[in-house]
Amino acid sequence: MCPLCLKKNSFKYWEGEGRVYLLCKTCDLVYVPSSYFISLKDEKAKYDNHQNSPQNQGYKDFLNRLIEPLSKELSLNSYGLDFGSGPGPTLWLIMREKGYKMEIYDYFYHNNKTVFEKEYNFITSTEVIEHLYQPLKEMQRLWSCLKPDGVLGIMTAFRPDIDEFSSWYYKRDLTHIRFFTKKTFQWLANTLDAKLQIPEDGVILLKKGAT
Repeated sequence: MCPLCLKKNSFKYWEGEGRVYLLCKTCDLVYVPSSYFISLKDEKAKYDNHQNSPQNQGYKDFLNRLIEPLSKELSLNSYGLDFGSGPGPTLWLIMREKGYKMEIYDYFYHNNKTVFEKEYNFITSTEVIEHLYQPLKEMQRLWSCLKPDGVLGIMTAFRPDIDEFSSWYYKRDLTHIRFFTKKTFQWLANTLDAKLQIPEDGVILLKKGAT
């Protein structure tokens, strides 16, 4: 069953490098079955080695691909949450320097579930959704925390066509288990009743309607 749309409408997309990849015909998600997941211990060890920190200017430049279009949707008093902030929260720091108030959450490093009891004007999730065991459940949880007119900003690499997938670097990270396209995010936007914007490849804004 597809972990995003929960439909039984998938077939084998590609096999190689020790894993099988399935394609859902309903939402266009390519996903790795749970039998190929690595352990939580090994997953955390992988994240511990990431060099993503406020001292890494290249990483900050990367995050600005989301921050710049997101900031255009926000007022200066906006309150946000960075979901999946990692061991060295950086987007959180950049947004605070811009005058926004932010909370952080990370399953491994900042596992404070009280953040989900609050409401936010915006939520960010950079290079996270491709790791999620239950992406629909997590996106719905974040969506429920957004205020009317709130924005969910996501970053993830868009999956290439099948002829390029076999050599695609992104799938070689064993913590990457879900692979999205623009069509997948359109399905998600329709499901959440969101307005979808894609400022550039790999940068997604989902805006909640007013009530």
